Amino acid sequence: MQPDDNVDNITRIARSFVGARRDGHALPDYPGDMPAALDDGYAVQDAALALTEGKVAGWKVGRINPPIGAVDRLAGPIFTDQVVIVDGSPIATPVFADGFAAAEAEFLLRIGTAPDPAKRHYTIDEARTLIDAVHVGIEIASSPFPGINDHGAPVTISDFGNNNGLIVGAAVEDWRDIDVDTWPVETWIEGERAGAATTATMLDGPFGAARFLFELMAARGIALAAGQWISTGAVTGVHPVRVGDRVEARFDDRLTVECTIKAR
Repeated sequence: MQPDDNVDNITRIARSFVGARRDGHALPDYPGDMPAALDDGYAVQDAALALTEGKVAGWKVGRINPPIGAVDRLAGPIFTDQVVIVDGSPIATPVFADGFAAAEAEFLLRIGTAPDPAKRHYTIDEARTLIDAVHVGIEIASSPFPGINDHGAPVTISDFGNNNGLIVGAAVEDWRDIDVDTWPVETWIEGERAGAATTATMLDGPFGAARFLFELMAARGIALAAGQWISTGAVTGVHPVRVGDRVEARFDDRLTVECTIKAR
């Protein structure tokens, strides 16, 4: 592929995904030549970000398993109009019914101090000091392309990391004094347990996800801001959902987050 062809391919894919997400229709086939490398996937994501008018409210971090080289995580934007703060009202969150749809129980970190965009490397402790709140929540993973997770991380990255919403539940009030890695987390769908685990099984945990994101965004030249959310990764797995399903995420039997799934 010639360089100009690659640019045209990136633009075509980005325009297709942005249009499908805006109009709410599915893409039965991937809209171009699939990106083969992580940088190629992020090039499409960057092009799509430039085409959308949505404001970024945060970033999802997901696991790459098996890793690609030394990289074991990926990231994608979460837009303001897709963030729901739990207030006791019933929550119905949209997915692409003819695309891909899943729900993920996650710990959510809120950035309290924006990281230095020139700083390229962080320890977990350094990343942790930039966080001012920890919440429980559910990430809604959904894409117009049904096979978004079947072709490797670069393809997942190319469509905003397969994010389509974030439900922000209650705060973990004493998060600085406890180890949330020990909390048992369960995901229930339609009254049946779909998965159970702890963040101890998730690489270096939620704050490791923050470390990864800070380094990745510095490398990509994208500034992060105080108040943005980090959805740190699926604790119990990526659980497919259908329109009408009721989803409940339970965290150490202390906190719960619930929603139902509706069509986009």
